Amino acid sequence: MGYWNTRGLRGSSFEEMINMTNKVYREKNLAIIQKVPTPITPMKLDKSKGVITLAYFDQKSTIDYIGAAQGIPICFDAKETHQGRLPLQNVHQHQVEFMEDFQKQGGISFLLVNCKDADECYFLPLKVLKEYWTNAQNGGRKSIPYTAFEEKYSIRQTGNLLHYLEAVSLYLEETEKQGSEESC
Repeated sequence: MGYWNTRGLRGSSFEEMINMTNKVYREKNLAIIQKVPTPITPMKLDKSKGVITLAYFDQKSTIDYIGAAQGIPICFDAKETHQGRLPLQNVHQHQVEFMEDFQKQGGISFLLVNCKDADECYFLPLKVLKEYWTNAQNGGRKSIPYTAFEEKYSIRQTGNLLHYLEAVSLYLEETEKQGSEESC
């Protein structure tokens, strides 16, 4: 069982931005995306502050977000790094497996990666994640380098909103185009 403590909310401001964006997407009827809660069992409480200070995870979480955008099922995990690369130890086997299974059912799976050192956020398709994941499982590089994040999938930010559906739309256009070219 994993444990949560006061250091367990790394990346929470990034997730807060995603949550705000998802609220706007829902209000504008563009998408309905929900944060997937991770069930925990509290172990210690700070009654004076009304907060949980120690808890254990009841089960492994799958991904951070799931929902649909314009009728297209999507799921993604939010990752944050300040190392100029995304360590693959931050991505878990069960997450990759869930995203693969989700895509087999016709959905789109990806990571949203906040590169804090570059002050940029990127859409990373499952296909790219899988290339690095498989390579790492076979003794290769254990991280995704900053250079693997394509500029065309850079997430535009205005205020506290991350316009990630723009990158999802571009990705869909490209994959549909590739699919039609392959069928010719």
